[in-house]
Amino acid sequence: MKHTKEFFTVILFLLTLNLLAQSTKGYKLVWQDNFNGNKLDTTSWNNQVAKPGWVNNELQRYTNGENVKQKDGKLYIEARNENGEYTSGRINTQGKRTFTYGIVEMKAKLPKGTGTWPALWMLGQNIKEVGWPECGELDIMEHVGKQPGFIHCTIHNPSGYGATPYTGVIEVKDLFEKFHIYSMEWTKDFITFYVDGKSVYHYQPEIKNKNNWPFDKPFFLIFNVAVGGDWGGPIVDKGCFPAIMEVDWVKVYQK
Repeated sequence: MKHTKEFFTVILFLLTLNLLAQSTKGYKLVWQDNFNGNKLDTTSWNNQVAKPGWVNNELQRYTNGENVKQKDGKLYIEARNENGEYTSGRINTQGKRTFTYGIVEMKAKLPKGTGTWPALWMLGQNIKEVGWPECGELDIMEHVGKQPGFIHCTIHNPSGYGATPYTGVIEVKDLFEKFHIYSMEWTKDFITFYVDGKSVYHYQPEIKNKNNWPFDKPFFLIFNVAVGGDWGGPIVDKGCFPAIMEVDWVKVYQK
């Protein structure tokens, strides 16, 4: 009887895990990174280097890989307060891995602390030609430390950007202790964001045009941890560093 109870406990646990993920029925896996090995796969990822204030008046300097590492099958992006400055990491798949439509999902654990601003998101590959927000932006997960426990899923385009109305928010109580799955289903008709399989925000303009739907072109992935800035600031808890975002995996499915 003891073994029977243990068996059903394991089955229930596995079913619970499956419920945490968004359904991928009708899709097939086309790319994934499980972050195995001891260094970033540079055939898929770029380290983006930038000075403080480059975007959103953020305080960090993005280094050339010094704040990004892989260990035990996980990616670590670490924001630090050292030598009188904030440093962090920002990686992207620009020019290497781009996608149009599909399901994009990541399993991640977030850093805690006022002033931190981790994000898992996408930008249009044509950003250099048309600029932002014309290229479009898909924020699959954003969290600001001054609002602990709340995940924001947001769309930016010429019809709504910055303090855009196209956003959804969900409270998750154990963001900093446990991994959660952040995902997005993106089709030619709609975009829906999910956290642990639960729908957070659905975007589907009835009449699509260049102002509300720049989402019919290739997009690339971005993972980063910002410090301060227009939304993350103005207060930064210097005692929360190092602030580390851990990513277990990223997967892309397409029909």
